[in-house]
Amino acid sequence: MRAKRYSSAAVLAQGFKYFSLIFFSFWTLIPLVSCVITAFKNDQEYQSTSVMMLPKAWSFSNFAQAFSKAHMGMAFVNSFIVLVFVLAGSIIISSQLAYVLNRFKFRGNALIRRLFLFATLLPGVAMQVAVYKIMVNIGFINHLYGYIIMMMGTDVITIYIFIQFMENIPTSLDESGVMDGASYFTIYWRLILPLLKPAIITSMILKGVGTYNEYYAANLYLSEKIRTVAISLYTFTGPMGSRYNLICAGVIISLIPALIVFLLCQKQIYSGITAGAVKG
Repeated sequence: MRAKRYSSAAVLAQGFKYFSLIFFSFWTLIPLVSCVITAFKNDQEYQSTSVMMLPKAWSFSNFAQAFSKAHMGMAFVNSFIVLVFVLAGSIIISSQLAYVLNRFKFRGNALIRRLFLFATLLPGVAMQVAVYKIMVNIGFINHLYGYIIMMMGTDVITIYIFIQFMENIPTSLDESGVMDGASYFTIYWRLILPLLKPAIITSMILKGVGTYNEYYAANLYLSEKIRTVAISLYTFTGPMGSRYNLICAGVIISLIPALIVFLLCQKQIYSGITAGAVKG
């Protein structure tokens, strides 16, 4: 009798688990499905039908209009340039800071770590007034290089990710490098950095997604002639209304590069995330 009750309870728990997974997956996919459906509708059909009603004729004209009118080709080039320099600079700066804070014990080390932690509590929007004034004074407004340097600023989360991984690298490796006559930079570049591959992948995912989807700072510090992908999607918004069918088409176009990168590098992405989950 107890075994029967236990099996019934297990079946109910299993059924509830799968029901909840299906339910929340369904609600998560609704915005994406509605975006795909809307992207294939013309202006008249979009205004006269619901977002979940399938279009009568599936046309790709919206994708061509969105790509040409929003100048998404140049936007993709700008976003690619920003991503390459921001990711490279952020990884190098973050890993070097983590190397110094983890390997060198000096007066003020703990204070610097606490200040980094305190910086995460400050809202980024609240500091934009001071940041904008600094950017204006040094002439970085309306220039792609200025936006890149600003976005290259090290994230505190990235620093702590590298510190966490470095704590699992024995200091005997550094000592052997010193005995062989290697400098601190050589130890960092040739011994420590290659072992941080999982942390680099994890940091690149977090920083890359945030940089690629960043709109506020790009719209604030870049001119209308210099657009990233996130800014180009707002071409079809205005005081007289928004053409959401073209916006949805542009959103799908902007998802294609990220989808290609994920399909090509999913093995490295999964290995980096799983390795980061078990460290520490």
